[in-house]
Amino acid sequence: MILNKVGLENRAEWEAAGYDLPQFDREAVAAATRERPFWIHFGAGNIFRAFQANVIQKLLNAGTMDRGLVVAEGFDYEIIEKMNRPHDDYSILVTLKADGTIEKTVVGSVVESCILDSDNDVEYERLKEIFSKESLQMVSFTITEKGYSLVNGAGEVLPAVAADFIAGPEMPISYMGKVASLLYARYLDGEKPVAMVSMDNCSHNGDRLYEAINSFAEKWTENGKVEKGFLDYIRNRDKVTFPWTMIDKITPRPDASVEEILKKDGIQELEPVITSKNTYVAPFVNAEECEYLVIEDTFPNGRPALEQGGVMFTDRETVEKVEKMKVCTCLNPLHTALAIYGCLLGYVKISDEMKDEQLKKLVEIIGYEEGLPVVVNPGVLDPKEFIDTVLQVRIPNPFMPDTPQRIATDTSQKLAIRFGETIKAYKNSKQLSTAKLKMIPLVFAGWLRYLMAVDDRGIAFALSPDPLLDTVCPYLADISLGNVCDMESRLKPILENENIFGVNLYEVGMAELVCGYFKELTAGPGAVRAVLEKYVG
Repeated sequence: MILNKVGLENRAEWEAAGYDLPQFDREAVAAATRERPFWIHFGAGNIFRAFQANVIQKLLNAGTMDRGLVVAEGFDYEIIEKMNRPHDDYSILVTLKADGTIEKTVVGSVVESCILDSDNDVEYERLKEIFSKESLQMVSFTITEKGYSLVNGAGEVLPAVAADFIAGPEMPISYMGKVASLLYARYLDGEKPVAMVSMDNCSHNGDRLYEAINSFAEKWTENGKVEKGFLDYIRNRDKVTFPWTMIDKITPRPDASVEEILKKDGIQELEPVITSKNTYVAPFVNAEECEYLVIEDTFPNGRPALEQGGVMFTDRETVEKVEKMKVCTCLNPLHTALAIYGCLLGYVKISDEMKDEQLKKLVEIIGYEEGLPVVVNPGVLDPKEFIDTVLQVRIPNPFMPDTPQRIATDTSQKLAIRFGETIKAYKNSKQLSTAKLKMIPLVFAGWLRYLMAVDDRGIAFALSPDPLLDTVCPYLADISLGNVCDMESRLKPILENENIFGVNLYEVGMAELVCGYFKELTAGPGAVRAVLEKYVG
């Protein structure tokens, strides 16, 4: 059994092994898609393969869709060259359910893969052809938040972007420059309408995409590289829109245990590829069963009926409410709390932490008691039901190979949003008081304890990558377990840093509590567990 067109001709063999196969005429779908593409997606990664591609597969199987997806990759061309095309754009989705069962699906809804390379005439001309098609309704992206940035960490315009600003749309070298040039091709072919839809997991993602594309349109207009009407086209919401979205589905790196399951089924050539850009990609993707995609319903060229596949369409205000619900209270803060204390207590799987009574209760209090009182119900999703699913189904899923160490990455960049917004809501409320918050300060103290890079047994461990490690770790350098010192003076520069916590912890009356917790957490080996037992119960 080999994952490609020829290998899938023996459908009975695959079905006997428990695989759900495409139930549509793929050749006919591919031909129709080539002539009348309706959706091209940039970012050929795991989330796309597990989520968006499977939504279209369901609609194709149901007969409510007659065309498939086109995927393009602009960061790592080897994903297309070494994974998509050798497998004829098929992939395997392994859905890992909380009840211990798995579903295995061969996804065939992606019927064309492209490379966003302006140096490759064949590839780039095909992309221009797609962008010029009247039928194209949506261009979507999962390229990570960094993909939309035109500047470096110091705020300086990236060299490739600066070069593209000057050279114009003919042969751009930056990612966003290439996307802008493809939009220019659509503009030149009759100012055809389209929705540019970021599906990346960042706040106001549509604005990030718009700001990048608009910057190119401005600079190219200023430098006389495009027709003056192009800038008006980008800014005309009857022509081009940049909807906000909220996406949520956990798709960890393809796991070796899942690979073994597929091998035992008799599937060959499953070996993952590690590209020269260090991208880890396999012919399969493992993912949780839960998924949410909420999209602002503004599509100037019409849109596919994705709501029949579970996608929720609504207005911008509701998208923001859903995003805040998830990021600020109902999911992300709980993940961060588990990541911090999971690292300190030696856990290597997030799911195992939910068997720990103190950690389970910690996130329950943060979610239900401290978070829910300030959540604005978005209407399309119920906040309590969302937390119920997170704590009862999603995080405890034993088959999800996610680690606290991965989630602990960039924690300094997450605390302000994941906890700071709740603190601000308490501060601004006439009914609530920040003095009522006890577990969120315990998470902050736990993060400071984590920065010591010593676990609860007193054994050193490696901190996950974080851009502020060099800034914050020196304040803790001379603090060791059992060492009695003036901790508050050492911690003060961190605790008053609004960029880290979203608020000055002194101004909201929380610094003293955090310091108190921290002193107890550093009393010696075993202190982390003792503190959890004392304050969480």
